[in-house]
Amino acid sequence: MAIPLGAENKRQVRILIALAVVIVCVGGYEIKDNFFSSASAPARPVPAASLPASTQSAQSASRATAATPSATNGPEALKLTNAGIDPALHLDKLALSEQVEYKGTGRNIFSAQSAPVKIETPLTGARPGGPVVKAAPAVQERPKPPAIDLKYFGYTQAKDKSLQAFLSHGDDIYVARSGDIVDHRYKVGAIMPGSVQVTDMGYNNTQVLNFQAN
Repeated sequence: MAIPLGAENKRQVRILIALAVVIVCVGGYEIKDNFFSSASAPARPVPAASLPASTQSAQSASRATAATPSATNGPEALKLTNAGIDPALHLDKLALSEQVEYKGTGRNIFSAQSAPVKIETPLTGARPGGPVVKAAPAVQERPKPPAIDLKYFGYTQAKDKSLQAFLSHGDDIYVARSGDIVDHRYKVGAIMPGSVQVTDMGYNNTQVLNFQAN
């Protein structure tokens, strides 16, 4: 059997329902307003001092990665091939270089015994109005050519009766005929059993090397 509600109870129920509807509408409006305002507002940077050390290092690494351009975006390195390289030893070209004669003239820049540099006489003195001191003319001494550093220690006779000299320079040994060039510098002249003439082409100086037995 249903208990009939009074008019006062029905009025209270309606008021509660109306309040619930108002609360739901106001709450939904607040939630919607907060959501859209947080989505549109820019994120504020968090001070680095307030972050943990691991977070700070991760942020630094990400910034360094972003600042460094990718290797795929840079210019491609030039690729070289070994197609044009000839590893063979050309003895004919080496023989041609052995026969080159040095014909240079003037001061030898590779020798400390070459002619000194000429110093010009000053036109005026170092002090204004002072006497001009003339420098004494420099006496240019002719540099003495160095001794030929070759050793003549033997010879042999070919089928055409010509002699071939055995010459050594340090640990290198040469077998030369008359007219050959030894060590890119020395030209062999007349060969005799007891001596051989050698010309230093750098100084145009000819010396006679006597036979020296080992």
